[in-house]
Amino acid sequence: SGRDSRAISGAGNYPAWWSENPAIKCAAGSMQQLHRRVAPGQHSGLHARHASRHAVVVRTAAKDRVSEASVSNGSHSDGNGASLSQHHSTNSVHAGERGERQQVYDSITTPIVQTSTYWFRNTQEVIDFNEGRLVSNEYGRYGNPTSKAVEDKIKALEGAEDALVSASGMSSVTSMLLALVPAGGNIITTSECYWRTRQFMQNFLPKMNISVTVIAPNDFEALQAALDTNKATMFFSESPTNPYLRCVDLERISKMCHEKGAFVCVDSTFATPVNSRALAFGADLVLHSATKYLAGHNDVLAGALAGRKDLVQKVRTFHHIMGGVIDPHAAYLLLRGLKTLDLRVERQNASSMILAKRLEAHNKIVRVWYPGLESHPDHAIAKKQMSNFGGVVSFEVKGDLWDCARFVDNVKIPYIAASLGGVESLIEMPAVQSYWSFGPEKRAAFGIKENLVRFSVGIEDVEDIWADMVQALEFV
Repeated sequence: SGRDSRAISGAGNYPAWWSENPAIKCAAGSMQQLHRRVAPGQHSGLHARHASRHAVVVRTAAKDRVSEASVSNGSHSDGNGASLSQHHSTNSVHAGERGERQQVYDSITTPIVQTSTYWFRNTQEVIDFNEGRLVSNEYGRYGNPTSKAVEDKIKALEGAEDALVSASGMSSVTSMLLALVPAGGNIITTSECYWRTRQFMQNFLPKMNISVTVIAPNDFEALQAALDTNKATMFFSESPTNPYLRCVDLERISKMCHEKGAFVCVDSTFATPVNSRALAFGADLVLHSATKYLAGHNDVLAGALAGRKDLVQKVRTFHHIMGGVIDPHAAYLLLRGLKTLDLRVERQNASSMILAKRLEAHNKIVRVWYPGLESHPDHAIAKKQMSNFGGVVSFEVKGDLWDCARFVDNVKIPYIAASLGGVESLIEMPAVQSYWSFGPEKRAAFGIKENLVRFSVGIEDVEDIWADMVQALEFV
């Protein structure tokens, strides 16, 4: 950077062309310093000998500098990811990327650090790193500056003590369960749950002597009975759930579970931190399929976990072993998507409410499932713990599976596709998209109706979406 590295400290030892040549400054400064800072008050012998020849092309802005705690074996320093504001729109743009990360050539954007490993200058530096005197990285599975910026941003958005990103939402949830629930432990979960999460819980965890108790959302008697009968390790639920958008009473459930020594993890993928911050209502952990709203462009797979530092650190240790690491480029796409999270979700919230109300009044719609409607069974709970009600609307079309299919096949704007939360509207029939192989009887047992539609509202003009829905309903 011209204004910060005009000369090398001690450049009198070198010709003028050495200190002014950009290519040499890049090689001597950037390559040596890109991910390396000595913890305050500590100096290795190598740093003392060579500090004078390092170009200051990588720096932390003095006005934004944050304290750096000791870091060892890939763990992250405290103090990063602090909220700049109480407003999501500001934190979505700036958190994790101001004083929290090292500055490269005064770049506004966080760079993609596309590397699998990190190098040390000598053995003493390795020792300094292992003993916490050198803040750096060691290996790609243990951390990356690009993914660290994402973690700090999510930590600020959720109001969490720590955060961890991974290669997918399923990587986050399976790592969390395996890291925190011991053999002989019990998980309490709700009957409405993403089917792959349920599949892992009910088909794989029992092989590890971990039992699962399934209760209906907000069945507090069943929850109390499960807590009294089983030595539960944790309660896990989505809120809102998939696909009926049930909202669990986070405050009441957290209080009940904590009294029995169980922690609470909430999958807040459908809510996002813009609409609800589960940690503020007593949850210990919040989980996201960051593929959905957080990234927001249907172009990246990622997962995120945030919450209590002690719990996240246990998951991080397990994650380092299992290796479900987010690629640096994927981390960059997630970071970029997060900058517009508030804007996108605000638009999707507003459009979804309009569509839900209009669908509820349409004579070819049997029922609409949207927590913003008074007809939703959990509307009162949603009002208490959500600032708005999300971008997914589920509804039942009049008729059978094929009547519903005629509607889905004739819409023009949304794509028929799995997933949700992106800028493009997506539409699916859960009975066909996710549960087809189960057969009608098992689908019914899971509560998946043949005529159910799940509509993920994008950022298109709401009047265009509605006009498209109306014309497609003519085919029913």
